[in-house]
Amino acid sequence: MGVESRAVAVSLFVLFLLFVSATSESNDDGTIRVGLKKLKLDPNNRLATRFGSSQEEALRSSFRSYNNNLGGDSGDADIVALKNYLDAQYYGEIAIGTPPQKFTVIFDTGSANLWVPSGKCFLSISCFFHAKYKSSRSSTYKKDGKRAAIHYGSGSISGFFSYDAVTVGDLVVKDQEFIEATSEPGITFVVAKFDGLLGLGFQEISVGNATPVWYNMLTQGLIKKPVFSFWLNRDPKSEEGGEIVFGGVDPNHFRGEHTYVPVTQRGYWQFDMGEVLIAGESTGYCGSGCSAIADSGTSLLAGPTAVIAMINKAIGASGVVSQQCKTVVDQYGQIILDLLLAETQPQKICSQIGLCGFDGTQGVSMGIDSVVDKENMKSSSGLRGAGCPPCEMAVVWIQSQLRQNMTQERIVNYVNEICERMPNPNGESAVDCSKLSTMPTVSFTIGGKVFDLAPEEYILKIGEGPVAQCISGFTALDIPPPRGPLWILGDVFMGKYHTVFDFGNERVGFAEAV
Repeated sequence: MGVESRAVAVSLFVLFLLFVSATSESNDDGTIRVGLKKLKLDPNNRLATRFGSSQEEALRSSFRSYNNNLGGDSGDADIVALKNYLDAQYYGEIAIGTPPQKFTVIFDTGSANLWVPSGKCFLSISCFFHAKYKSSRSSTYKKDGKRAAIHYGSGSISGFFSYDAVTVGDLVVKDQEFIEATSEPGITFVVAKFDGLLGLGFQEISVGNATPVWYNMLTQGLIKKPVFSFWLNRDPKSEEGGEIVFGGVDPNHFRGEHTYVPVTQRGYWQFDMGEVLIAGESTGYCGSGCSAIADSGTSLLAGPTAVIAMINKAIGASGVVSQQCKTVVDQYGQIILDLLLAETQPQKICSQIGLCGFDGTQGVSMGIDSVVDKENMKSSSGLRGAGCPPCEMAVVWIQSQLRQNMTQERIVNYVNEICERMPNPNGESAVDCSKLSTMPTVSFTIGGKVFDLAPEEYILKIGEGPVAQCISGFTALDIPPPRGPLWILGDVFMGKYHTVFDFGNERVGFAEAV
């Protein structure tokens, strides 16, 4: 019987063609570092798979599947070098089989399976552009044959499970269960610079309940400390893409102390997050707390539409005009403002004026359908009219301005302006490269500490000089209560902050990367 799951979409923006210089260096601490080089491409040749509406639906479906499945010192560590793909995707090299067959994979903390293209993949074009695993050439191969499928927002793979030895850095994991992908439809995996994916999430989200590679590293005694850490090099001029260290941390990769927060739900590396700030001012959105996941398999930084629209306005990102948003603000903006001034509970305002069909006890859902099967939508989202999502967002925006003691006229103008900055449904928002110096700092509160992102850290710049293109590192994603509001801190955030995934203590730590 086939097994299905849904996982986070992968956003790829092509700036560099990277290749491995087939060299490796052994270190006194027993680790292996693989040297990398990269070849620059013309930015006009940029390809992209965008985080659009279908991708967002697939991502929400991943949380549906997830809910169903739920019912130091580097002396003893192993190090894997990572390639940097436009500061937007990082991948490294592993090998499967005896003798080893090499593959490049994304090390993804947002999933838990290992898969690579199979030698039995004959009908998918992408398989002709990537390395393929050939079981007949491995003396340590063991047959399984159980069917499996994984659906991503921008692509999908299907195939069957097999067992073999997997080499990661200097470690050899024996009898590792993995998926041989026999079908990779769509363009996503054709243009991808990686062959497959190695998941580093918890087993709770593993397709087929397959034991993740990371778990086997521990049970087979290959590493002593149940910790791994990511360092992502954001310098586009550097030939070194970054490193993932299994079994510890490299003190040369960060400064200061890590701020740790506990994992709140096993599956993704999920934790509680506090307020989001723009130029030091609270957005008011996560004042009561939000959830976040640290996800190395997501290129950008994803968050609720209401806040992403506020960020877009602050940084001058051009998205698309939301006519529904402007209509609601024109007709109900003053009423919402008056109700807030009268200290009406914010989460009940949109139901009181007749735009939302629930009483607010579920919280403000920021305009996204409930994460349930479509046939069950009537239970909640069927009660919600088209004006409900923009109304809920307008409440958040007006609240943020009231906290800053803005005049009523200024508040109404602000909300009208922010409607113009609704995130592009393709996920990509352009900004003016010449205005980076005027853009604000965007900050996230984690474990009581504020983590800043400067414009040069959250803007992806493609090319140089007059032909340069700049893309916002923020993209919209709405997950409703009780799982949301949810933020996905992808490579944009992890590039600034060295990230430790402490499996033993079930916590995540962040410190400034160097």
